[in-house]
Amino acid sequence: MTAIVERALSANETPAPDLKALKAKQHAAWSSGDYAVIGTTLQIVGESLVESMDLRAGQSVLDVAAGNGNVTLAAARRWCEVTCTDYVEALLASARRRAEADGLHVQFEVADAENLPFADASFDAVVSTFGVMFCADQDRAAAELLRVARPGGRIGLANWTPEGFIGQLFKTIGKHLPPPAGVRSPAIWGTRDWVNSAFGAKASSVVAVSRQFSFRYRSPRHFLGLFREYYGPVLKAFEALDAAGREALAQDVIDLIGRFNRSDDETMVVPSEYLEVVVTRR
Repeated sequence: MTAIVERALSANETPAPDLKALKAKQHAAWSSGDYAVIGTTLQIVGESLVESMDLRAGQSVLDVAAGNGNVTLAAARRWCEVTCTDYVEALLASARRRAEADGLHVQFEVADAENLPFADASFDAVVSTFGVMFCADQDRAAAELLRVARPGGRIGLANWTPEGFIGQLFKTIGKHLPPPAGVRSPAIWGTRDWVNSAFGAKASSVVAVSRQFSFRYRSPRHFLGLFREYYGPVLKAFEALDAAGREALAQDVIDLIGRFNRSDDETMVVPSEYLEVVVTRR
């Protein structure tokens, strides 16, 4: 008979996070609100990424955690053969409507970024803007991007940095609603060290460039109102707090905007740093 012994954690060890529970919570967050309201404002990031990747007409492109399809549309406009995926069906429906409105031919498929339903080396290019960085199992998601990209193919990413406005927004939310113990910030995808560790061993090159996206809203309160109503993670954060907590978080967000806002009038113009990454698969 074999005895099964469970090792007790030492006082300075952190228990492994429950990634399955985290993933379910994330799915609920991204399924709430209407990300497309926010996502469409980020279209320029997708256009910039496909130019940096030097995509060519006819190449097969997989958009992972595509949201409402910003990179999908950018690649399809350049006559690429695009497959658009996300694990939230409502987001794919929004991307499909946008593609149809532009008369673009795109394949759509519900798919989990941590378990992509495609064979090895299936695509000339694999892309994700502000999407795959939010996966619960970050190492597995990175491995899946590498797996489905063909040798010599490219992986293109746009990831918020820890120091930029959105990275600091999530840090601000974390002060009010601390993440589960052991969970790494999505913003590590916006650091060169992590990108190199995740992709470097299977890449012939990794090029990471710091870029800025400017959030332009009528006012800081306009931004806050839209994010509270439509951006799932922020919506869920406010829902989880009591009235006093919601008021405190709202003020902290307004103060954060004040730190970054370069507008000289009542509007909001907030640059947010992101890391644009182009990995060439070995």
